[in-house]
Amino acid sequence: MDVIELLPRLHLLRFPVGQAYLWRDDEELTLIDAGAVGSGRTIADAITALGRAPGDVRRIVLTHFHEDHAGGAGEFAALSGAEVLAHRLDAPFVRGERPGPPPRFEEWELPVHAEVSRWLPEGEPVVPPSVTPVSDGEVLGFGGGARVVHVPGHTDGSIAVLVPDEGVLFTGDTVAASPVDATVMPGVFNLDRRQLLDSLDRLASLDAEVACFGHGDPVLVRASAALRRATDNPTATG
Repeated sequence: MDVIELLPRLHLLRFPVGQAYLWRDDEELTLIDAGAVGSGRTIADAITALGRAPGDVRRIVLTHFHEDHAGGAGEFAALSGAEVLAHRLDAPFVRGERPGPPPRFEEWELPVHAEVSRWLPEGEPVVPPSVTPVSDGEVLGFGGGARVVHVPGHTDGSIAVLVPDEGVLFTGDTVAASPVDATVMPGVFNLDRRQLLDSLDRLASLDAEVACFGHGDPVLVRASAALRRATDNPTATG
């Protein structure tokens, strides 16, 4: 896993598939997403290498239930004692109460998904001891008032998180950056693409300087402009 400092308060944790983010508020940390199955120990080791303790992480905010974002949450929660938060519509899947609905793939996405799946580790995730449900507009206990933004489409319970005081937006998989040329584009492997495009419009209307995606390089300047360009070209496939 690569650990990259993006801002004084923000690190990117990059896995073979997808990525998570570590936010620092003085004495406490917040993890946005948690990687795939088996990532918990890797995240803990990365935090230790940064001079902090896994127990400094007070919360794990999951942008959605997919395995490359939520698979490591239970393991890391067990190591750190962190609270796990997810939207109320995705929380049952994170808790392992039932399987979540699969994406409705577009034809061109099928071979891409098959290739990506080859890089995901096998095994069952550790189910978090509890999952705290969150809803649209809820203010979380980090970043001076980070706010939940419900962005259905990728999954029914997908969320973004906006840190208004810092102009930082965590989009989850509603938005991505192309691995080819870093073009900002709508997310793929969605439950409802039309709904996702509506959610992308909502994110583009927010005042964000920095946008952190579930996949691909973050945008560190004028992120809202990049998101608006993505809404103007919604057929981009990367």
